[in-house]
Amino acid sequence: MDEVVIIDEIACENGDGIIAKVTINRPDKLNALNQDVVKSLKDMCKWAEENDSVRCVIITGAKPNPPPEGKRAKPHAFVAGADITEFAGKNSTEIRELFRDNAIEAIWNLSKPTIAMVDGFALGGGCEVACSCDIRVASTRAIFGTPEIKLGLIPGYGGSQRLVHLVGYGRAMEMMMTGNNLSAEDAYRMGLANHLCEPEELEAKAMELAETIASKSMNTMKVAKKTIRAALDNGITDGVEIEAVAFASLFDTEDQEIGVQAFLTRTEPEWKHR
Repeated sequence: MDEVVIIDEIACENGDGIIAKVTINRPDKLNALNQDVVKSLKDMCKWAEENDSVRCVIITGAKPNPPPEGKRAKPHAFVAGADITEFAGKNSTEIRELFRDNAIEAIWNLSKPTIAMVDGFALGGGCEVACSCDIRVASTRAIFGTPEIKLGLIPGYGGSQRLVHLVGYGRAMEMMMTGNNLSAEDAYRMGLANHLCEPEELEAKAMELAETIASKSMNTMKVAKKTIRAALDNGITDGVEIEAVAFASLFDTEDQEIGVQAFLTRTEPEWKHR
């Protein structure tokens, strides 16, 4: 059986570390999330977290396979949603167990920077995968949506929570209550997508961002990510205090001194903790 998640290890341009390009590989099912994909994504997250050479993780969906002669090609998809066939006959206890320790939370909890490279459908669980990444780069043919309401459901992978922070209360409500899809342009305008580009430029843009991120101190990057995430869990007064403590702690690191000295001498920093 073909791998449902493929990891390409791409050497960073500076020769130090790798960018992990992770492809969800079920193109004939529009890269829908089944339990094999979920397990493979969780394994990928464990590997990326423990692998010191990984500087950034890009998550995308496989391109459509060439269609059989006389058949129409399947559309492009990042992840078209959860595999609904796995819902049949399940009760609340069984579903809660399936969703409790899931891949979306594993992606969200990665200390490494993550980029969703979205081309085509990002619906339901696919939208939630994209929202669990730190940055979203979308092609002009990307389509986002939370259509679970049409199945008598709501998002189950944290989508209702993360959407509010990304697009605001009213827009999240409208997406979830109508189940209507968003065009790439609307997603970009609302802040759901950080960048919007033509499909043929999508990978280059994602790699450009990943290379920029990978060139920074990984220790400092982890502290920055943790501090930014604190804003989601705390009021501004507590958040500012968390930031102040994190900022001060960096003055006990070698990379802070390296960065300051590089600035003063107008040279490129050679980070210790890459």
